[in-house]
Amino acid sequence: MEINYETFLKLDLRVGLVKSCNKIPISKNLYTLIVDCGEKGLRQIVTGIANYYSPPELINKKIIVLTNLKSRKFMGVESQGMLLAADLNNEPFLLKIDERKPIPPGTKIR
Repeated sequence: MEINYETFLKLDLRVGLVKSCNKIPISKNLYTLIVDCGEKGLRQIVTGIANYYSPPELINKKIIVLTNLKSRKFMGVESQGMLLAADLNNEPFLLKIDERKPIPPGTKIR
């Protein structure tokens, strides 16, 4: 399905800085991340990448976050956004920000 540019502009994609990462105890593969999204504030994001990334691999990393996705609960925990990852053979590969430049959390992705 194709979308037009105006529809694309409705997506609020931002640079997010992962501040913390905790395993959801009753789940095999879910983490709760607290992500600094700049002016959008701290966001709690539930993600199913625990089988692929450890907390030290995520904490203090800059990622790309969809901030205007409707909140939803996973295992009783509210998720306030979605991180972006490539999918290769059902394995996620996080889309990260080039660390050579000081891009602050909350920077809009266009």
